[in-house]
Amino acid sequence: MSRRGVSAPLVDGVLVLVALVDAWVRVGVQAPLAMACALLAAGALSLRRRAPLATFILTLPTAMLSDAVFATIAALYTLSSLSRHRVLLVGCSLTYAVIDFLPWPWSSLEAAELDQIDTLLHLSYTLATAVAPVFLGQLVQARRDLSLRLAEITEAREQERQLAAQSILAQERAQLAREMHDVVSHQVSLIAVQAGALQVGSQDAETKKAAATIRQLSVQTLDELRHMVSVLRASGSRPTELTPQPSLADLQSLVDSSGIETELKTDLPTSLPPTVQRAVYRTVQEALTNVRKHAPGASATVQIRQEGGTIHTLITNDAPTRPVLALPSAHHGLAGLRQRAELLGGSVTSGPTADGGYELHLELPVEQNR
Repeated sequence: MSRRGVSAPLVDGVLVLVALVDAWVRVGVQAPLAMACALLAAGALSLRRRAPLATFILTLPTAMLSDAVFATIAALYTLSSLSRHRVLLVGCSLTYAVIDFLPWPWSSLEAAELDQIDTLLHLSYTLATAVAPVFLGQLVQARRDLSLRLAEITEAREQERQLAAQSILAQERAQLAREMHDVVSHQVSLIAVQAGALQVGSQDAETKKAAATIRQLSVQTLDELRHMVSVLRASGSRPTELTPQPSLADLQSLVDSSGIETELKTDLPTSLPPTVQRAVYRTVQEALTNVRKHAPGASATVQIRQEGGTIHTLITNDAPTRPVLALPSAHHGLAGLRQRAELLGGSVTSGPTADGGYELHLELPVEQNR
């Protein structure tokens, strides 16, 4: 329950209690009719939030028959803090002032002997008592409206800030798309053309195979770059279809196009959750990429198996047979694999082997990701 939900009944209970004490002190049991009206007024305060006008009307008899006016003042304040009908508030205030000023029964009005000073003081006190709760209620209502308006302004400013941030992000994405299209795509296209020329002009079988692999990978990279450029240019203005996500069925094609002598061992069913299949594919892809970069000439083995409810993916490679070339790297590959595995409830471990190679092990729970 909210703080406001807890405090509201407590405040109402305190008001009812104060009204009962006011009735006991100012009325007493000697006037049963006035006491009944005072008790009715005190009980009516429990309804002041749901029916403020009815509550105020139910408290008028005790103001007419006795001096126990606390319940009436509280009801008038509540009505003023919740109602925006100014004419109604003026009418209720005047009604209370008249009832409180005139003696009851009204037939004794002519018999009342008050000098002018007492009458003026009584009238001033009655008007102040009738006007004060109305002004106070209107002040509370204005403060509440101001708080709501400030909250709306704050929300509007936050939305403007988000729109400005999105606009800046869209500009950056558009600039990045231009750079990818004008520079990266152009250079990858040149790689594909040169690889195709080498494949056609070379007489060496190994060179032809390597050139074909380079050309195939370049063409695939170009396709992915073109889609990334279209996504960046969309800048969130319209839904953009994602490229088909890889699955276990694509592993053999990945291994064949890796340019590495790789043995694939797997007996996994194709009914695994798509998130698990993508995680396994991306792990094998990153591992083979690292073999090409850091262990040229090495062969690799990919073993994928299921033990109980866990998928185990182990990629190992032996020691490199050619000198390692210095290639640019941001060192984000393994960190990204670990983050993906942790999101799926799994883990990734990696490290060198005794024969100078390297291994990477992925463990993923199956049932948790269905």
